[in-house]
Amino acid sequence: MQQLIELYKEWCGHEPAASQQLPGAGSNRVYYRLTDNNGQSVVGCVGTSRDENHAFIHLSRHFAMRQLPVPQVLAVSGDELRYLQTDLGSISLFDAIRGGREAGGRYTLKEQQLLKRTIRELPNIQLRGARELDFSHCYPQPEFDTDSVLFDLNYFKYCFLKATELDFHELKLEADFRLMAKDLTAGGDEQCFLYRDFQARNVMMVDEKPFFIDFQGGRKGPYYYDLASFLWQASAKYPHKLRRELVYEYYNALKQYTEVPTPHHFVARLSLFVLFRTLQVLGAYGFRGYFERKQHFIDSIPPAMQNLRELLSVSDFPYPYLVSLLKRLVEMPQFQQVTATASRADGYKTTDRNPYKAHPQDGPATFSKYDAQGPLVVKVFSFSYRKGIPEDDSGNGGGYVFDCRSTHNPGRYEPYKQLTGLEEPVIRFLENDGEILTFLDSVYKLADAHVRRYIQRGFTSLMFSFGCTGGQHRSVYSAQHLAEHIHEKFGIEVRICHREQNITQVLERKE
Repeated sequence: MQQLIELYKEWCGHEPAASQQLPGAGSNRVYYRLTDNNGQSVVGCVGTSRDENHAFIHLSRHFAMRQLPVPQVLAVSGDELRYLQTDLGSISLFDAIRGGREAGGRYTLKEQQLLKRTIRELPNIQLRGARELDFSHCYPQPEFDTDSVLFDLNYFKYCFLKATELDFHELKLEADFRLMAKDLTAGGDEQCFLYRDFQARNVMMVDEKPFFIDFQGGRKGPYYYDLASFLWQASAKYPHKLRRELVYEYYNALKQYTEVPTPHHFVARLSLFVLFRTLQVLGAYGFRGYFERKQHFIDSIPPAMQNLRELLSVSDFPYPYLVSLLKRLVEMPQFQQVTATASRADGYKTTDRNPYKAHPQDGPATFSKYDAQGPLVVKVFSFSYRKGIPEDDSGNGGGYVFDCRSTHNPGRYEPYKQLTGLEEPVIRFLENDGEILTFLDSVYKLADAHVRRYIQRGFTSLMFSFGCTGGQHRSVYSAQHLAEHIHEKFGIEVRICHREQNITQVLERKE
């Protein structure tokens, strides 16, 4: 730390007023925020590998020259074990979408927009970043090749698969590993800067714009890898529909930089990289979790296994022994999915009351904070249009408003002018005429479906209003009959208000 302070002093001429160690992740590098008396801060890095630091410094300077959204390297020690970079703040994309992640993949529109903005920027750093880049500076190797694929696949075998004690034939598995490595490295037109660790934690949000960090493990390789790495990040829990939209966003952004394959070929090739990336991260989780006992990585294993389970159910891969082994793996008791109800910090929550049958591609829904608050109370009003539609005091914005003025009006006839729709002569007039019965038959169908769904969802308030010219005959008759119909059919509390007649009534909830 003292040597980092000395580097800071050499850079700006004075020591920092304050220093703070920043939270670490999977790397052995240690980061500090160094702040001066004016509150201006930079980030200092202390690494254990000169080559790793050199890779980041070289790449950062190259990307900055390309005007890509990355931190700027400000100062470097002679041995390159320490350097200073611009401070991009403390809000990562991982933090910005925390609510949707913790709610099991129920992302708000704002969170989805941040994800789309980020994924559209990825081809920029992959393709423009690769132009005139000297890949010999990359660490630990300059290119994604067969040896690196086999290393990662064997990492999965030894650090994860063997730890499960699942029996398997090593020679058959090795044969499929070699076929897979050959297929992964066969693409000739996909070469770009492969970020390698492209994930939400490595994207910083500055005024809701993405900036990229921790790309020191990058190398030359196929662009599919980073897309698979990001969208199938185990802990993100992106629902299928959102993931599909993000693939579409990336595909269209990629067109701006290079020739792209057909959508069918693109998706098929992407699936292969998703499988490889899933096995790769399981190897990392096994080592960091099972052997180093780091809880974050242990917690990441179940969602990664769910990703693998879903992938095997929708994709066909030409590696029969590997596929059969992975299907046995995901069926092991310790990897069975446990579904828990999750709440969102922003007020949205999940509920057991889910009457909807969504298409599997849509994934889990984001539920209203009004779910499961029941019991339901229905309010039914009659009113005169001359005095305006009744206001809703529940805060939900009201409900149905029906206009009764198309039906025959008893108020046009002298015998009924002083009566209301609650009195027998008016009721007889309306029912003998019959128009009001046809009108209410349609209303009942709408109301029944709405009330039934509100009860299922546990909503607390629903409002029906009937208006006519004076709020005396047709609206009063309709409101009273709908209220009695709902109470009789559903047994819930119904509150009636004939506003212009100053008449209120409560039909009590049936136990």
